[in-house]
Amino acid sequence: MKFIVSSSYLLKQLQVLGGIINNNNTLPILDNFLFQLDQNSLTVSASDLETTISSRLEVESNEKGSVCIPARLLLDTLKTFPEQPLTFSIEDNNTIEISSNHGKYALAYASGEEFPQAIQLQDPSATVMLGDVLANAIAKTIFAAGNDDLRPVMSGVFFQFSTEGLTFVATDAHKLVKYSREDISASQAAEFIMPKKPLNLLKSILAGSEEQVTIEYNNSNAKFSFDNTEMVCRLIDGKYPNYEAVIPKENPNKLNIERSQFLNSVRRVSIFSNKTTHQIRLKIAGAELNISAEDIDYSNKAEERLTCDYQGDDMQIGFNSRFLTEMLNNLTCDEVSLEMSMPNRAGILTPTDGLDDGELVTMLVMPVMLNS
Repeated sequence: MKFIVSSSYLLKQLQVLGGIINNNNTLPILDNFLFQLDQNSLTVSASDLETTISSRLEVESNEKGSVCIPARLLLDTLKTFPEQPLTFSIEDNNTIEISSNHGKYALAYASGEEFPQAIQLQDPSATVMLGDVLANAIAKTIFAAGNDDLRPVMSGVFFQFSTEGLTFVATDAHKLVKYSREDISASQAAEFIMPKKPLNLLKSILAGSEEQVTIEYNNSNAKFSFDNTEMVCRLIDGKYPNYEAVIPKENPNKLNIERSQFLNSVRRVSIFSNKTTHQIRLKIAGAELNISAEDIDYSNKAEERLTCDYQGDDMQIGFNSRFLTEMLNNLTCDEVSLEMSMPNRAGILTPTDGLDDGELVTMLVMPVMLNS
């Protein structure tokens, strides 16, 4: 088995695939990339058992074969080469030799047979969407997903597809984000929960991509295909909580304010908040928003006044500043609207501009009890 490939082209593809490999794998074979050669087409795969991602590369060869090459060793070697053709060839002493313009490097390889096979999806449903749209949907929601191992369903992003549109939801019980697209729809209704790790990988690969992504899914697995890449991953098993039930419908008190000004104020004031609760207080009266925080243990306190556009009754409400900062950070608009009903009901944060046609973002943040 022998093939010739460009060093930088190979490195670029392998760095993407390497994102799925765990640092401490239970199966040693998972520390490798699987190389499958078929004439001038080379398919490289990486897996952590839950997720398998593979890319097809063009190479110079007229042979066939498959081997597993140690991922870390190969990546570290490739990073040091300037752009040049590399020749990979299998030698008799169970090593694979890489020849460059300047030297030769031998790595021990394992048989390609040992590598776990990617799951084939049985009669899946499919939806097609633009890569950048999917990356955007993931970026807008994934930060709100939980990290609690006891509630695995909340540690992923909920995909809800229907003939009317696509909805992506993430929550950790303190904050919730619902991102919808009414300009893209699926042929039939489906719902599934995607784990965070493959989503983070998709987000980094697809940001800004004009490629179409085909999403195929059944009850247990999902497959994302685009360009020359395929990713198959196991879905999180379980029923997603009824998130619609926690979004308050009647919110008469509505605050409109410039996002960056609000975000900077919250950031500054929160430095003076209690280090365990991160509590800040919003006091709204007329066209004035008063943001304050206090850490009684250390006698630290801060207060800022901002002008805003507010319709509703005067009110005071407390939030965890970290959740509020995270949400404001993940919006790209100039102005935001915060809708509230009562100090003990969730506040709804939405962008008032900067959205594409058919794009909707609703963020929900739970209040904290104020010590009067």
